[in-house]
Amino acid sequence: MKNVHYNVSGLANAQSKTKVLNALDRLQGVQEVAVDLARGTVEVQYNEPASEQSIRQCIENTGYEIQ
Repeated sequence: MKNVHYNVSGLANAQSKTKVLNALDRLQGVQEVAVDLARGTVEVQYNEPASEQSIRQCIENTGYEIQ
C-alpha cells in the first residue's frame, strides 16, 4: 500500500472535510483517508489503480488548493 500526504489550503470546517472525504472515497483504489483540519493536511493510503496524480486532481476538483 502506498501513502501520500498533502498540505491543502481552504480546509476550514467539517463540511470541507466531508467534501474531500466523499470525493476521495469514490476513487477506486483509495483505502483510507485522514483529513486534519487543524493542520490543513490530507493523508491518503491507496493501491492501484489510484495514483498520486489522480488523488491530487480529485482534491483540486473539490475546490481546494494543494500547496
